[in-house]
Amino acid sequence: MTLSKRKRMMGLSGIIMLLAIFLLPMTGYISSGFSNANDEHVEQVKATNTKADYWRMVRENTKGYSAVKGRETNELIQASGQNWRQLRNGPIATYGSWLIGFTLAVLALFYLWRGTVELTHPRTGQTIERWTVKERRMHWITAGLFIILSITGMSLLYGRMVLIPIFGHHGFSAYAEIAKWTHNVLGPLFMVGLLSMIITWFKHNFLNKVDLEWFKAFGGMVGDKHPSAEKLNGGEKMWFWTLATIGVALCLTGLVLDFPNFNQEREIIQISHLIHMLTSLVLVAFAFGHIYIGTIGTEGALEGMVTGQVDTAWAEQHHDLWAKSVIKKEPDPY
Repeated sequence: MTLSKRKRMMGLSGIIMLLAIFLLPMTGYISSGFSNANDEHVEQVKATNTKADYWRMVRENTKGYSAVKGRETNELIQASGQNWRQLRNGPIATYGSWLIGFTLAVLALFYLWRGTVELTHPRTGQTIERWTVKERRMHWITAGLFIILSITGMSLLYGRMVLIPIFGHHGFSAYAEIAKWTHNVLGPLFMVGLLSMIITWFKHNFLNKVDLEWFKAFGGMVGDKHPSAEKLNGGEKMWFWTLATIGVALCLTGLVLDFPNFNQEREIIQISHLIHMLTSLVLVAFAFGHIYIGTIGTEGALEGMVTGQVDTAWAEQHHDLWAKSVIKKEPDPY
């Protein structure tokens, strides 16, 4: 290629580049022109559609007139219901399943790595009372209600995706009806049990410096040295305050859903339902950790809540400050 042709090619390329620089931003005006034309077409269609204005007002939640008098009777379609449905079936159901799955995976991996936290000293055969009969009865009744409510609630949330392929539509419909009735009836009973637990154990759950050191040592779950603890350690106290906050919010929103005719508007019911689902999913995730530590995670932990008694070796390893105070109060058997 000669020098003159090369210059012409370079000049032509420069012109094309300059045109592109100036013309590319203009494409927005071109697209907006088509958009305006399309809008004009839509407006023409609306102008010929006598029902367009009517349904536009319905979507915008415009109040109408109804001969039936009462709360929300002049509202043909409640627009916020669509937002509630999308949040329920979208982010809450999706991220809730991830939270539950992630919690179970972490606990499984931790157990494979750490195993059960065993006693560092042999059992002495001597026991001290950790939980009274009243406390154990209250705990197991509330725990049983929580498990049933968790199963029925999760079934209603994930049933369409998980249970219908297994049971079919008719089978799931029959189960969902029973699950909903059970959930609504047992919910207030769980609230009574939860409030009883909060009142009974409130005085033992104030966080202090001992609990801070307990958290720094990861509660003795990592390593061989177990940190000091009172009757309730830092982890148990955190579980208590989770129940006292998130659990109470769960119960209050449940009451709004359980009794929808106490003059609350539908938006309040929808917001309460979203909060109810969020708090329940978080509480279930925390409960898995509580159950893990109280069963296979720690040797001897379950014995206290089953029999009410714990071996002194267990008490001195996991709750040394409490064990010392209790042993001092007990009379010398000799």
